[in-house]
Amino acid sequence: MKTLEEINATSSENLADPYPYYERLRREAPVFRDPKTGIISVSTYDLALEVNKKPKVFSSNFSALLNSGGAGNLSDEEEAILSEGMRRCDTMLTADPPEHARYKRIAMQALPHTRVMAMAPYITEVTNDLIDTFVDEGKVEFKSRFAEMLPGIVIADALGVPREDIPMFQGWVRAAILRLNGNARPEERPALARSEIDMQKYFLKAMAERRDNPGDDIVSDLIQASLSTGEGERPLEEPEIYSIVQQIFTAGQEATAHALTYALAQLLSHPEQLEAVLEDDELMANMIEETVRHLSPSHNMWRIVKEDTELGGVALKAGEPMLVRYGSANRDEGKFETAGQFDVRRENAKSHIAFGAGVHTCLGMTLARLEMFTALPIILKRLNNLRFADPDKPFEFAASHILRGVQSLELVFDPD
Repeated sequence: MKTLEEINATSSENLADPYPYYERLRREAPVFRDPKTGIISVSTYDLALEVNKKPKVFSSNFSALLNSGGAGNLSDEEEAILSEGMRRCDTMLTADPPEHARYKRIAMQALPHTRVMAMAPYITEVTNDLIDTFVDEGKVEFKSRFAEMLPGIVIADALGVPREDIPMFQGWVRAAILRLNGNARPEERPALARSEIDMQKYFLKAMAERRDNPGDDIVSDLIQASLSTGEGERPLEEPEIYSIVQQIFTAGQEATAHALTYALAQLLSHPEQLEAVLEDDELMANMIEETVRHLSPSHNMWRIVKEDTELGGVALKAGEPMLVRYGSANRDEGKFETAGQFDVRRENAKSHIAFGAGVHTCLGMTLARLEMFTALPIILKRLNNLRFADPDKPFEFAASHILRGVQSLELVFDPD
């Protein structure tokens, strides 16, 4: 058996099934410095929570990692491409207090809880419209035709983006996530940089249009918003608006698509649990929490150690990169009994930290929950005798250590 030091954490084998590695991390080295990369892994529930509660010590300002792919510097080609765009601005995901709170407050004002909860009838309509596109076919690849489209449409409509542009946006989002993943191959990185510039140009044009003709959308709201500073209030600058918009679209798209797909896959794998949730709305809500706990779509997240400190008995140095392994923390047997099992009746399912914790709790978690709670019962009611196209085919997961999700879900059903 390989030692922890010998294991390649980003190998295709480990990314396909990281849980044996996570179990060993939790048991042997809850705070583990990988000698191959210098990256520190934090793998238990309590320690992941501790990191999130100390943003001044464990910083989210990891922009340098994104720009370098985790090591080294940008190539001349990348530098030239990125120089065409806006300056990088750290707002929510890559900002620390107090700046983080100022930007997050503005984003929450643009997408408040009351506005989100009022979207249930609209989400119902979008759900039914999407199902109408394949309900007569008797089969569907669920992820691409529904799970990616529902959150894509909801966020696009909220931003005032034409629906016909959604596929283009989804390509940009995937490129942004690959950069966030931190392990893009050198030959891939110029195309990722070009994708970033294309998205910037698109939204710069949208901002100019909204200044002349404001609408009932998030971009218009952000243009009219004011940021509190030590010198008073000022309008948001274009790089700040773009950064917030990009994060809203990215967070609202991929993680929700993964969660929707995984929820349906798990329910079809556990018919007795499926029957139970269909009869009980409270159990349906708990199933959603169990889904995001068991999957943890935002599987790992970067941090930077800001000062010499200690965590879990391990001395850490300022400047060291860290991965908070939410996918491991949410499978911690010390917190969740029989953590590896999917159980819609789990009493403490909502104790998960799949949406983060502390100041960096996910802005879009209310919308993600609402989309799942609204859409899944409709899907299960309208698609008669829903089942796997190939029951013997195992789920294949995307090769990413930042976002985790099933790559595709082929289903069949009895058409109306």
